[in-house]
Amino acid sequence: MRQNFLVTKFKLMLCLAMSMISVAIAVHAHETNPTIADLSVADGQVVLDLRLNAEAFLAGIDLSAVSDTDEADQAEAYDALQARPGAEIAGLFQAGAAQFLSGMTVKADGTAIELSLESVAVSAESIENVARLGQARIVGALPADTKAVTVFWSKPYGDLVLRQQGVEAPYTAILAGGTESSPIALAGGQAQSAWQAFASYIPVGFDHILPKGLDHILFVLGLFFFSLRMGPLLWQVTAFTLAHTVTLALGALGWVNVPGSIVEPIIAASIVYVGIENIRTTELSRWRPVVIFVFGLLHGLGFASVLGEFGLPEGRFIAALLGFNVGVELGQLTVIALAFLAVGLWFGQKPWYRRAIAIPGSLVISAIGLYWVIERTLL
Repeated sequence: MRQNFLVTKFKLMLCLAMSMISVAIAVHAHETNPTIADLSVADGQVVLDLRLNAEAFLAGIDLSAVSDTDEADQAEAYDALQARPGAEIAGLFQAGAAQFLSGMTVKADGTAIELSLESVAVSAESIENVARLGQARIVGALPADTKAVTVFWSKPYGDLVLRQQGVEAPYTAILAGGTESSPIALAGGQAQSAWQAFASYIPVGFDHILPKGLDHILFVLGLFFFSLRMGPLLWQVTAFTLAHTVTLALGALGWVNVPGSIVEPIIAASIVYVGIENIRTTELSRWRPVVIFVFGLLHGLGFASVLGEFGLPEGRFIAALLGFNVGVELGQLTVIALAFLAVGLWFGQKPWYRRAIAIPGSLVISAIGLYWVIERTLL
Protein backbone atom coordinates (compact mmCIF):
# COMPACT_ATOMS: atom_id res chain seq x y z
CA MET A 1 0.00 0.00 0.00
CA ARG A 2 2.79 2.38 0.97
CA GLN A 3 4.69 1.51 -2.20
CA ASN A 4 1.66 2.23 -4.42
CA PHE A 5 1.21 5.57 -2.66
CA LEU A 6 4.84 6.54 -3.32
CA VAL A 7 4.57 5.44 -6.96
CA THR A 8 1.44 7.57 -7.40
CA LYS A 9 3.16 10.63 -5.92
CA PHE A 10 6.23 10.09 -8.10
CA LYS A 11 4.10 9.89 -11.25
CA LEU A 12 2.28 13.09 -10.34
CA MET A 13 5.56 14.92 -9.71
CA LEU A 14 7.10 13.61 -12.92
CA CYS A 15 4.10 14.56 -15.08
CA LEU A 16 3.96 18.03 -13.54
CA ALA A 17 7.68 18.66 -14.00
CA MET A 18 7.79 17.35 -17.57
CA SER A 19 4.76 19.39 -18.68
CA MET A 20 6.16 22.60 -17.22
CA ILE A 21 9.66 22.03 -18.57
CA SER A 22 8.21 21.42 -22.03
CA VAL A 23 6.54 24.82 -21.74
CA ALA A 24 9.86 26.45 -20.88
CA ILE A 25 11.64 24.95 -23.86
CA ALA A 26 9.21 26.59 -26.27
CA VAL A 27 9.08 30.05 -24.74
CA HIS A 28 10.64 33.26 -26.00
CA ALA A 29 12.41 31.92 -29.03
CA HIS A 30 10.66 33.86 -31.78
CA GLU A 31 7.17 34.81 -30.65
CA THR A 32 4.98 35.60 -33.64
CA ASN A 33 3.59 39.08 -34.14
CA PRO A 34 0.59 40.18 -36.20
CA THR A 35 1.28 41.95 -39.47
CA ILE A 36 0.30 45.62 -39.25
CA ALA A 37 -1.02 47.33 -42.38
CA ASP A 38 -1.53 51.08 -42.69
CA LEU A 39 -3.93 51.75 -45.57
CA SER A 40 -3.97 55.08 -47.43
CA VAL A 41 -4.73 56.51 -50.84
CA ALA A 42 -2.26 58.66 -52.80
CA ASP A 43 -2.04 59.68 -56.47
CA GLY A 44 -4.84 57.34 -57.53
CA GLN A 45 -3.31 54.35 -55.79
CA VAL A 46 -4.21 52.36 -52.72
CA VAL A 47 -1.13 52.00 -50.53
CA LEU A 48 -0.60 49.34 -47.86
CA ASP A 49 2.45 49.91 -45.68
CA LEU A 50 3.11 46.61 -43.94
CA ARG A 51 5.18 45.88 -40.87
CA LEU A 52 5.82 42.16 -41.06
CA ASN A 53 8.16 39.29 -40.28
CA ALA A 54 9.58 38.66 -43.75
CA GLU A 55 11.51 35.56 -42.68
CA ALA A 56 8.33 33.83 -41.48
CA PHE A 57 6.69 34.37 -44.87
CA LEU A 58 9.80 33.26 -46.75
CA ALA A 59 10.04 30.09 -44.67
CA GLY A 60 6.39 29.29 -45.42
CA ILE A 61 5.29 29.19 -41.78
CA ASP A 62 1.55 28.96 -41.13
CA LEU A 63 1.26 31.89 -38.74
CA SER A 64 -2.35 31.02 -37.92
CA ALA A 65 -1.25 27.70 -36.44
CA VAL A 66 1.68 28.67 -34.20
CA SER A 67 2.39 31.28 -31.53
CA ASP A 68 6.16 30.83 -31.78
CA THR A 69 8.16 30.07 -34.89
CA ASP A 70 10.04 27.31 -33.08
CA GLU A 71 6.76 25.36 -33.05
CA ALA A 72 6.66 25.30 -36.86
CA ASP A 73 7.99 22.52 -39.07
CA GLN A 74 10.01 25.19 -40.89
CA ALA A 75 11.74 26.43 -37.69
CA GLU A 76 15.21 25.47 -38.94
CA ALA A 77 14.72 27.30 -42.23
CA TYR A 78 13.38 30.32 -40.36
CA ASP A 79 16.38 30.46 -38.03
CA ALA A 80 18.73 30.23 -41.01
CA LEU A 81 16.97 33.20 -42.61
CA GLN A 82 17.16 35.16 -39.34
CA ALA A 83 20.93 34.74 -39.40
CA ARG A 84 21.28 36.31 -42.86
CA PRO A 85 21.80 40.06 -43.44
CA GLY A 86 18.68 42.15 -43.84
CA ALA A 87 19.55 43.18 -47.41
CA GLU A 88 19.55 39.51 -48.46
CA ILE A 89 16.18 38.92 -46.82
CA ALA A 90 14.76 41.98 -48.60
CA GLY A 91 16.09 40.64 -51.92
CA LEU A 92 14.55 37.22 -51.35
CA PHE A 93 11.22 38.78 -50.40
CA GLN A 94 11.31 40.96 -53.51
CA ALA A 95 12.03 37.92 -55.67
CA GLY A 96 9.12 36.02 -54.11
CA ALA A 97 6.72 38.96 -54.22
CA ALA A 98 4.28 37.24 -56.56
CA GLN A 99 3.84 34.34 -54.18
CA PHE A 100 3.33 36.65 -51.21
CA LEU A 101 0.82 38.82 -53.08
CA SER A 102 -1.20 35.73 -54.03
CA GLY A 103 -2.23 35.56 -50.37
CA MET A 104 -3.89 38.97 -50.28
CA THR A 105 -6.61 40.66 -52.30
CA VAL A 106 -7.74 44.27 -52.47
CA LYS A 107 -11.08 44.99 -54.13
CA ALA A 108 -12.21 48.43 -55.30
CA ASP A 109 -16.00 48.62 -55.08
CA GLY A 110 -16.11 44.83 -55.31
CA THR A 111 -13.60 44.35 -58.15
CA ALA A 112 -10.13 42.95 -57.44
CA ILE A 113 -7.24 45.21 -58.46
CA GLU A 114 -3.70 44.25 -59.37
CA LEU A 115 -1.16 44.68 -56.58
CA SER A 116 2.59 45.05 -56.71
CA LEU A 117 5.43 45.25 -54.21
CA GLU A 118 6.89 48.74 -54.48
CA SER A 119 9.58 48.42 -51.81
CA VAL A 120 10.79 46.28 -48.93
CA ALA A 121 13.35 46.92 -46.19
CA VAL A 122 14.64 44.68 -43.40
CA SER A 123 16.94 45.61 -40.52
CA ALA A 124 20.56 44.77 -41.25
CA GLU A 125 21.03 42.49 -38.25
CA SER A 126 18.60 40.37 -36.29
CA ILE A 127 18.49 40.17 -32.50
CA GLU A 128 18.73 36.68 -31.04
CA ASN A 129 15.38 35.35 -29.78
CA VAL A 130 13.48 38.34 -31.21
CA ALA A 131 11.47 38.31 -34.42
CA ARG A 132 13.00 40.77 -36.90
CA LEU A 133 10.33 43.01 -38.44
CA GLY A 134 10.60 44.47 -41.92
CA GLN A 135 8.73 47.12 -43.88
CA ALA A 136 6.99 46.44 -47.19
CA ARG A 137 4.89 48.76 -49.36
CA ILE A 138 2.14 47.26 -51.51
CA VAL A 139 0.42 49.45 -54.10
CA GLY A 140 -2.40 49.10 -56.62
CA ALA A 141 -4.07 51.47 -59.06
CA LEU A 142 -7.60 52.46 -58.10
CA PRO A 143 -10.32 52.97 -60.72
CA ALA A 144 -11.64 56.52 -60.88
CA ASP A 145 -14.40 57.39 -58.40
CA THR A 146 -13.73 54.35 -56.19
CA LYS A 147 -15.83 54.71 -53.06
CA ALA A 148 -14.61 51.83 -50.90
CA VAL A 149 -12.09 49.00 -50.78
CA THR A 150 -11.93 45.66 -49.03
CA VAL A 151 -8.83 43.73 -47.97
CA PHE A 152 -8.57 39.94 -47.85
CA TRP A 153 -5.71 38.33 -45.91
CA SER A 154 -4.82 34.64 -46.34
CA LYS A 155 -5.31 32.30 -43.38
CA PRO A 156 -1.66 31.08 -43.20
CA TYR A 157 -0.58 34.74 -42.90
CA GLY A 158 -2.01 34.95 -39.36
CA ASP A 159 -3.59 38.06 -37.88
CA LEU A 160 -3.61 41.43 -39.62
CA VAL A 161 -4.04 44.77 -37.86
CA LEU A 162 -5.56 47.02 -40.52
CA ARG A 163 -5.49 50.79 -39.90
CA GLN A 164 -6.76 53.47 -42.28
CA GLN A 165 -4.65 56.61 -42.48
CA GLY A 166 -5.17 60.19 -43.63
CA VAL A 167 -8.92 60.55 -43.04
CA GLU A 168 -11.27 61.62 -40.27
CA ALA A 169 -12.70 58.79 -38.14
CA PRO A 170 -10.55 56.09 -39.80
CA TYR A 171 -11.39 52.41 -40.10
CA THR A 172 -9.48 50.09 -37.76
CA ALA A 173 -9.84 46.33 -37.42
CA ILE A 174 -8.01 43.19 -36.39
CA LEU A 175 -8.55 40.59 -39.12
CA ALA A 176 -7.99 36.91 -38.47
CA GLY A 177 -6.20 35.13 -41.29
CA GLY A 178 -8.62 33.92 -43.95
CA THR A 179 -11.08 36.78 -43.53
CA GLU A 180 -11.97 39.86 -45.52
CA SER A 181 -12.54 43.32 -44.14
CA SER A 182 -15.86 45.06 -44.43
CA PRO A 183 -15.93 47.80 -47.11
CA ILE A 184 -13.61 50.63 -46.09
CA ALA A 185 -14.92 54.03 -47.22
CA LEU A 186 -12.05 56.01 -48.71
CA ALA A 187 -13.62 59.18 -47.36
CA GLY A 188 -13.35 57.86 -43.80
CA GLY A 189 -16.06 58.06 -41.18
CA GLN A 190 -15.88 54.41 -40.13
CA ALA A 191 -14.18 54.62 -36.77
CA GLN A 192 -15.04 51.80 -34.39
CA SER A 193 -17.65 52.45 -31.75
CA ALA A 194 -16.44 52.22 -28.17
CA TRP A 195 -18.14 48.85 -27.80
CA GLN A 196 -16.57 47.50 -31.02
CA ALA A 197 -13.11 48.60 -29.90
CA PHE A 198 -13.65 47.07 -26.46
CA ALA A 199 -14.86 43.75 -27.88
CA SER A 200 -12.15 43.49 -30.55
CA TYR A 201 -9.30 43.89 -28.06
CA ILE A 202 -10.53 41.26 -25.58
CA PRO A 203 -9.16 38.35 -27.66
CA VAL A 204 -5.88 40.26 -28.14
CA GLY A 205 -5.37 40.41 -24.36
CA PHE A 206 -6.48 36.82 -23.84
CA ASP A 207 -4.15 35.58 -26.60
CA HIS A 208 -1.21 37.25 -24.90
CA ILE A 209 -1.79 35.01 -21.88
CA LEU A 210 -3.04 31.85 -23.61
CA PRO A 211 -1.12 30.63 -25.48
CA LYS A 212 1.60 33.30 -25.93
CA GLY A 213 2.30 34.57 -22.42
CA LEU A 214 4.21 31.61 -21.05
CA ASP A 215 6.18 33.67 -18.54
CA HIS A 216 2.95 35.25 -17.27
CA ILE A 217 1.38 31.78 -17.10
CA LEU A 218 4.19 30.54 -14.86
CA PHE A 219 3.87 33.57 -12.59
CA VAL A 220 0.12 32.97 -12.19
CA LEU A 221 0.79 29.28 -11.52
CA GLY A 222 3.20 30.40 -8.83
CA LEU A 223 0.35 32.29 -7.19
CA PHE A 224 -1.86 29.21 -7.49
CA PHE A 225 0.65 26.82 -5.92
CA PHE A 226 1.09 29.06 -2.87
CA SER A 227 -2.27 28.05 -1.45
CA LEU A 228 -5.62 26.70 -2.63
CA ARG A 229 -7.40 28.77 0.01
CA MET A 230 -9.49 31.50 -1.56
CA GLY A 231 -8.25 34.26 0.77
CA PRO A 232 -4.51 34.12 -0.04
CA LEU A 233 -5.18 33.49 -3.73
CA LEU A 234 -7.58 36.44 -3.93
CA TRP A 235 -5.13 38.81 -2.21
CA GLN A 236 -2.34 37.86 -4.58
CA VAL A 237 -4.37 38.00 -7.79
CA THR A 238 -5.90 41.34 -6.75
CA ALA A 239 -2.48 42.88 -6.07
CA PHE A 240 -1.12 41.59 -9.38
CA THR A 241 -4.17 42.78 -11.33
CA LEU A 242 -4.17 46.28 -9.86
CA ALA A 243 -0.47 46.70 -10.50
CA HIS A 244 -0.35 45.56 -14.10
CA THR A 245 -3.49 47.59 -14.88
CA VAL A 246 -1.69 50.76 -13.74
CA THR A 247 1.47 50.26 -15.81
CA LEU A 248 -0.45 48.86 -18.78
CA ALA A 249 -2.32 52.17 -18.99
CA LEU A 250 0.79 54.29 -18.36
CA GLY A 251 2.84 52.32 -20.87
CA ALA A 252 0.12 52.41 -23.53
CA LEU A 253 -0.16 56.19 -23.05
CA GLY A 254 3.58 56.49 -23.53
CA TRP A 255 4.08 58.07 -20.11
CA VAL A 256 6.29 55.21 -18.90
CA ASN A 257 8.73 53.41 -21.14
CA VAL A 258 11.20 50.89 -19.70
CA PRO A 259 13.39 48.94 -22.14
CA GLY A 260 12.62 45.25 -22.59
CA SER A 261 16.22 44.47 -21.64
CA ILE A 262 15.29 45.61 -18.11
CA VAL A 263 11.66 44.47 -17.93
CA GLU A 264 12.13 40.91 -19.21
CA PRO A 265 14.84 39.80 -16.71
CA ILE A 266 12.83 41.24 -13.79
CA ILE A 267 9.71 39.40 -14.97
CA ALA A 268 11.81 36.23 -14.95
CA ALA A 269 13.07 37.10 -11.46
CA SER A 270 9.47 37.49 -10.28
CA ILE A 271 8.84 33.90 -11.32
CA VAL A 272 11.85 32.77 -9.28
CA TYR A 273 10.56 34.69 -6.28
CA VAL A 274 7.05 33.28 -6.18
CA GLY A 275 8.39 29.74 -6.59
CA ILE A 276 10.90 30.04 -3.75
CA GLU A 277 8.40 31.79 -1.48
CA ASN A 278 5.92 28.96 -2.07
CA ILE A 279 8.50 26.46 -0.82
CA ARG A 280 9.47 28.57 2.18
CA THR A 281 6.01 29.11 3.69
CA THR A 282 2.26 28.64 3.35
CA GLU A 283 1.37 31.73 5.39
CA LEU A 284 0.54 34.91 3.52
CA SER A 285 2.85 37.54 4.95
CA ARG A 286 1.95 41.21 4.70
CA TRP A 287 4.90 41.70 2.36
CA ARG A 288 4.04 39.09 -0.27
CA PRO A 289 1.10 41.08 -1.78
CA VAL A 290 3.34 44.16 -1.79
CA VAL A 291 6.13 42.32 -3.60
CA ILE A 292 3.64 40.81 -6.05
CA PHE A 293 2.24 44.30 -6.66
CA VAL A 294 5.73 45.57 -7.52
CA PHE A 295 6.32 42.67 -9.89
CA GLY A 296 2.86 43.27 -11.36
CA LEU A 297 3.98 46.76 -12.34
CA LEU A 298 6.71 45.19 -14.46
CA HIS A 299 4.37 42.63 -15.98
CA GLY A 300 2.08 45.51 -16.95
CA LEU A 301 4.91 47.09 -18.93
CA GLY A 302 5.30 43.78 -20.74
CA PHE A 303 1.60 43.86 -21.63
CA ALA A 304 1.96 47.47 -22.79
CA SER A 305 4.67 46.46 -25.25
CA VAL A 306 2.15 44.10 -26.88
CA LEU A 307 -0.33 46.93 -27.29
CA GLY A 308 2.48 48.89 -28.89
CA GLU A 309 2.67 46.21 -31.57
CA PHE A 310 -1.03 46.59 -32.37
CA GLY A 311 -1.56 50.28 -31.79
CA LEU A 312 -4.74 51.53 -30.19
CA PRO A 313 -7.52 52.95 -32.38
CA GLU A 314 -7.59 56.72 -32.41
CA GLY A 315 -10.48 58.07 -30.38
CA ARG A 316 -11.17 54.69 -28.75
CA PHE A 317 -8.08 54.44 -26.57
CA ILE A 318 -9.86 53.80 -23.27
CA ALA A 319 -12.31 51.26 -24.71
CA ALA A 320 -9.56 49.28 -26.43
CA LEU A 321 -7.32 49.44 -23.36
CA LEU A 322 -10.13 48.15 -21.16
CA GLY A 323 -10.89 45.38 -23.63
CA PHE A 324 -7.26 44.28 -23.70
CA ASN A 325 -7.09 44.30 -19.91
CA VAL A 326 -10.31 42.25 -19.64
CA GLY A 327 -8.77 39.76 -22.06
CA VAL A 328 -5.66 39.52 -19.92
CA GLU A 329 -7.73 38.93 -16.79
CA LEU A 330 -9.82 36.28 -18.50
CA GLY A 331 -6.60 34.59 -19.58
CA GLN A 332 -5.21 34.62 -16.05
CA LEU A 333 -8.45 33.29 -14.57
CA THR A 334 -8.47 30.56 -17.20
CA VAL A 335 -4.95 29.52 -16.16
CA ILE A 336 -6.04 29.31 -12.51
CA ALA A 337 -9.21 27.41 -13.45
CA LEU A 338 -7.29 24.91 -15.57
CA ALA A 339 -4.72 24.40 -12.80
CA PHE A 340 -7.49 23.81 -10.29
CA LEU A 341 -9.22 21.31 -12.57
CA ALA A 342 -5.93 19.54 -13.29
CA VAL A 343 -4.62 19.15 -9.73
CA GLY A 344 -6.50 21.21 -7.15
CA LEU A 345 -9.87 19.57 -7.59
CA TRP A 346 -8.50 16.03 -7.41
CA PHE A 347 -5.59 16.31 -5.01
CA GLY A 348 -5.98 19.64 -3.21
CA GLN A 349 -7.43 18.04 -0.06
CA LYS A 350 -4.87 15.25 0.10
CA PRO A 351 -2.41 15.50 3.01
CA TRP A 352 0.47 15.01 0.59
CA TYR A 353 -0.67 17.69 -1.93
CA ARG A 354 1.89 20.27 -0.81
CA ARG A 355 4.81 17.81 -0.65
CA ALA A 356 3.99 15.97 -3.88
CA ILE A 357 2.59 18.72 -6.10
CA ALA A 358 2.85 22.30 -4.79
CA ILE A 359 6.52 22.19 -3.74
CA PRO A 360 7.80 20.25 -6.81
CA GLY A 361 5.74 22.51 -9.07
CA SER A 362 7.18 25.60 -7.40
CA LEU A 363 10.71 24.18 -7.74
CA VAL A 364 10.21 23.72 -11.46
CA ILE A 365 8.78 27.25 -11.76
CA SER A 366 11.80 28.70 -9.94
CA ALA A 367 14.24 26.70 -12.07
CA ILE A 368 12.63 27.91 -15.29
CA GLY A 369 12.57 31.49 -14.03
CA LEU A 370 16.24 31.30 -13.07
CA TYR A 371 17.14 29.99 -16.51
CA TRP A 372 15.27 32.92 -18.08
CA VAL A 373 17.04 35.41 -15.79
CA ILE A 374 20.39 34.08 -17.02
CA GLU A 375 19.25 33.87 -20.65
CA ARG A 376 17.87 37.42 -20.68
CA THR A 377 20.85 39.03 -18.98
CA LEU A 378 23.89 37.03 -20.05
CA LEU A 379 23.09 34.95 -23.14
